[in-house]
Amino acid sequence: MPNQYFQFKQFTVRQDQCAMKVCTDACIQGAFTAAYLQAGGRPIQRVLDIGTGTGLLSLMLAQQIPAAITAIELDAAAAAQAGANFSASPWSDRLTVTPSDIRDLPPAALYDFIITNPPFYEGSLKSSDEQRNAAMHATSLSYRELLQAIAAHLQQDGQFSVLLPYAAFQSFRELAAAAGFYPLQILEVKQSVRHDRFRAVGIFGRAMSQPLISSLTIYEAGNVYTPAFIALLKPYYLYL
Repeated sequence: MPNQYFQFKQFTVRQDQCAMKVCTDACIQGAFTAAYLQAGGRPIQRVLDIGTGTGLLSLMLAQQIPAAITAIELDAAAAAQAGANFSASPWSDRLTVTPSDIRDLPPAALYDFIITNPPFYEGSLKSSDEQRNAAMHATSLSYRELLQAIAAHLQQDGQFSVLLPYAAFQSFRELAAAAGFYPLQILEVKQSVRHDRFRAVGIFGRAMSQPLISSLTIYEAGNVYTPAFIALLKPYYLYL
């Protein structure tokens, strides 16, 4: 049975009501994105988290940047748990969650930055667990619809972060280009020194440029974390 909660250095993520639990690749996205925003020098006042689940990504960003963060979650139980995680955190005054489908949310004040860990598996085999299907598969929001939602809610000079399987990233990148978004930075992630790339984190904006591509390996031989992984996650993981 998965852990009912995940303890970080500055916050706790309870996850018993969420289909998708805290996972290493989502933590990498949160840490990489927060480091990017910290280093960017561009003021970020309002952030939107699409499909927040447990609220993990919002909490990781809130730890590192002073922005107001709005999280959207379609599943009512997950939205309630994300709200409880926000309320128990040190940043409860600037974290909010809305139980809603992003397609039903009318664009109001636009956001400076959007982060999303969308459903991974467009068109692939599903399980009998409908809650997990909605979280893991693009059953409720396709990549094309996700990009339409991002375009509707993002400032003209805004940017967004997305985590995808490495194999799906190229097709998403082509869809993004058709929607007017281009990668600025790409992090290619390997499970270990023996494995090929399995995830990609992309930071996209509307300005066309040559993206900065970097790589991260989680485990060295002997199943120990690499120095690069430790450096990235040290602000968050309790035992690093």
